[in-house]
Amino acid sequence: QVRLVESGGGLVQAGGSLRLSCAASGRTSSNYCMGWFRQVPGKEREFVAQISWSGGSTYYANSVKGRFTISRDNAKNTVYLHMSSLKPEDTAVFYCAARSGYCSWKTDDYAYWGQGTQVTVSS
Repeated sequence: QVRLVESGGGLVQAGGSLRLSCAASGRTSSNYCMGWFRQVPGKEREFVAQISWSGGSTYYANSVKGRFTISRDNAKNTVYLHMSSLKPEDTAVFYCAARSGYCSWKTDDYAYWGQGTQVTVSS
């Protein structure tokens, strides 16, 4: 089992920046791909970014490419999502997720999820 806890969400003005963190505990010795997803009420959870176990491979949704950066510190069992040039349409609950093995952009492929952190971008 892997427990994930997100933090760093909040209210920010359009054009601003935030850094989300996701701390993992439990069976973290396995090689996990980590992903960030987001969800707004009434819509399906959508992929944002993913990072391989080594950190050497990352992938982003087109909507955030060039504005968001995913990174990880395996010594701290923590994954980060640095968000810049935020837009009101980025407002959502952001979730981190973990899956064993290769990365995927599909929500259903992830076995472990955090509780989410709210990001609100005001115009």
